[in-house]
Amino acid sequence: MAKPLEIGDPIPLFILKDQHGKGFHVHDWVGKKKLVIYFYPKDESGICTKEACAFRDSYQDFTDAGALVIGINAGTSASHLAFAQHHRLPFTLLSDPDNRVLTEFGIKSMLFLTGRETFVFDLSGKLVYKYKGFFNGSAHAEEVLQFLREINQAKQ
Repeated sequence: MAKPLEIGDPIPLFILKDQHGKGFHVHDWVGKKKLVIYFYPKDESGICTKEACAFRDSYQDFTDAGALVIGINAGTSASHLAFAQHHRLPFTLLSDPDNRVLTEFGIKSMLFLTGRETFVFDLSGKLVYKYKGFFNGSAHAEEVLQFLREINQAKQ
């Protein structure tokens, strides 16, 4: 298990398949968008669905803040596609079947499930914020959006 990422750490570079089976190269987005990467245990589970729908409902706010939202878990691309279609999720879902990327981020399992954590990387690919809340999935979108608003206000 890798040590957990800390503020200031660079984004681990990875390539995973998205919900359409296409390769997603995270390095293609460094320098173009802030990256909001959230790890969740399972498609269609109660808390995970609330979390995904919270990101969906705030998606325009994330876009307005210059951020790209990405969800990652060990599910298959087909499972992610069905989940995205069922809940009209407008963002990228990535399949990490061996939890390799989850391990690179240093996320620990909880209650026999993979962890639920969200990370925000700035344009340079440095970690600027992280949020961990296993039982309150919808708080992830709220907390990250609040952070993005605060840093945008500080720049004005």
